[in-house]
Amino acid sequence: MRLLAFSAIISMCLLASGCTSRSSSEQVAAAAPSPETTGSIAVPSNLVPPSNVGRSTSRPAPSRGGQLAFAAPVAPPVPLSLAPNGVARPVPSERPGAFATAPALSLSDGQIYGHRFRDAKPINFGRSSPRKLAVHGVDVSRWQGDIDWQRLRGQGANFAYIKATDGGDHLDPMFKTNWRKAKEAGVRRGAYHFFYWCRTAGEQADWFIRNVPREAGALPPVIDVEWNGESTCKQRLSRARVLEKIKVFAEKLERHYGRRPIIYTAPDFYRDNLQGELLDYPFWLRSVAAHPADLYPGRKWLFWQYSGSGLSDAVKGKIDLNVFHGSGDEWHNWVASR
Repeated sequence: MRLLAFSAIISMCLLASGCTSRSSSEQVAAAAPSPETTGSIAVPSNLVPPSNVGRSTSRPAPSRGGQLAFAAPVAPPVPLSLAPNGVARPVPSERPGAFATAPALSLSDGQIYGHRFRDAKPINFGRSSPRKLAVHGVDVSRWQGDIDWQRLRGQGANFAYIKATDGGDHLDPMFKTNWRKAKEAGVRRGAYHFFYWCRTAGEQADWFIRNVPREAGALPPVIDVEWNGESTCKQRLSRARVLEKIKVFAEKLERHYGRRPIIYTAPDFYRDNLQGELLDYPFWLRSVAAHPADLYPGRKWLFWQYSGSGLSDAVKGKIDLNVFHGSGDEWHNWVASR
C-alpha cells in the first residue's frame, strides 16, 4: 500500500498552485481544504517498492500459531485449490490466459475462492507460507486502472481494501467505481485512508467520512500509517504525537461507522511508533520477505500483506496480495460479527 509521489506531479503542483508545507499543529485547523496533495500518489510500476523488511526466509520457518487477533489458534483452512503442501512456487514461465470469469455472485453466497494469483517476485516462506491460509484478498487504488472484478474474485480476491482518501483533500478517482463494482462482483470490500502527518487528524477523519458511505456489509475502515519519504510533508513527529493523531482519527471513525478501524503499517513505522501500543486494535501488517512474527514479534494480526508484486489478468501492472489470519469458518464468523 505504500505509495510514492511523482516528482513531476510535485513540480507541477508547485508551479501551478504554489504548494507549501503546512504546520502539523492540531490546534490550527484550516478553514478550507489544503491545496496540497499528499505524497501517496505514485507510479503504478512502483506501487510497493522493495524494502529491507527482514532476514531471508528461504529456510523453513517454524510454524506460527495462536496469533489471531480475535479468536483461538488457527484451525486448518478449508480445502482449496492451493499449491501442493502450501509452499510458494516460482512464477510459471507461461502466462495463464484461461482464468474463466467468475459468474455473477452475491455477498451472501459464502464461497471462498482459492489462491490463483501469480507473483513477479515470489518468496518461499517455507512452512509459514501464506498459501496455507484459506482467505486471500487484495488492496487496490487508481493505479490498477479499470479492474475486472468478476475475474479478480475468481482468481482468489475474497476481499478487497480500496483506496478512498488521503490527507484532508484527496479522493482516489477510482474509489467510487471500485466500491460499486467490487460489491456487484460479490467481493467483500472495505475502504482505507492514507494518513498525512501535516494535516489534523480530525480534519482527515471528516474527509474520509464525507467520501466513504456507512454501509451494511462493508468491512471495517483501515487507517494506513507509515513514513513516506516522497511526501510533501517532511515532518517526523514524536511517538506520542503519532499515537495521539492515530487515536483521534480512529475514534472518530469508530463513532461514525460503529466499527473499530484496522491499523495498517510497515516495519520501520511500527518499530518507531507502534511496538507495544494500541493493543486493542486489529492490525494489518506489511511483511513481504518474512513472516510477520519475525518483524512484529508478539503482535497479534488480522491481515498480512505478503506481496507487493502480485500479478492478475484482471488488473494492469502489479497488485498487493493479502491474507486473512484464520480458516474459512473463522473468516465467515468474523465477517458476520461485523
